[in-house]
Amino acid sequence: MRSADYFEAHPVFRHADFLAAHTAGGRSAFTSNNLLARHLAAGRLVRVRRGLYAVVPRGVAPDQATVDPYLVSSHLTDDAGVAYHAALQFFGKTYSVWRRFHYLTCKRARPFSFRGMEFVPVMVPANLRSLPARGVGVIETDHVGGRVRVTTLERTLVDVLDKPDKCGGWEEIWRSLEMVEFFDLDAVISYAMALGSALTVARVGFFLDQHREALMVEDSHLELLRAHVPDQPRYLDGTREPGRLVTRWNLVVPDYVLHRRWEEAG
Repeated sequence: MRSADYFEAHPVFRHADFLAAHTAGGRSAFTSNNLLARHLAAGRLVRVRRGLYAVVPRGVAPDQATVDPYLVSSHLTDDAGVAYHAALQFFGKTYSVWRRFHYLTCKRARPFSFRGMEFVPVMVPANLRSLPARGVGVIETDHVGGRVRVTTLERTLVDVLDKPDKCGGWEEIWRSLEMVEFFDLDAVISYAMALGSALTVARVGFFLDQHREALMVEDSHLELLRAHVPDQPRYLDGTREPGRLVTRWNLVVPDYVLHRRWEEAG
């Protein structure tokens, strides 16, 4: 494959992927690496980090080129997928706009920053790593000329309730999830139970219970979750913030979350 054709189809790409595609026609790795270096020196490419490049549109200076953060997040490892707040933001469903992008991976990686954007890896839970698509709920979709891996809205609902710190806390979570008009509730429940956390199941159940009418939640959905809630009361999060016990879910929920009075938060 010609380098120009590859760049056209891959606005952000990993060095290893370029090398595999460019040497498939019989070129040597030495030739392919030299060609990559020449494009970088000529300003045709920007190095995002070691082993990761972005294509600079013609007529644009390298330091002025826009680099899409979702494409970057999807290429930081060979299995990376946009997740948590970043996934909601990808779908246009966040209350606040962030410049921090979490991505799921089974590989060890370090956070890094690029042009004021922060990219933070999160390890896929151990019990999901051997499953296809890291436990379902990860899709690939076209985006600004490339391909992005991202968690579905259903998986993201569960993930942000499982790790609320990855979405900025309860107000951001509630206000963002309330922007989503529809969830496949069977997929939500299936994934929530696959994570194996009674606390997460209770959080999901409480959120769905609170939004029964808007999300068309049936008693049957809630009963499936109720069978897996904690045996003893648990705080909504690790801060052990005082609140009211919601016995249906065995959760101690702060009043501002219970009544969605966000001005009282903090």
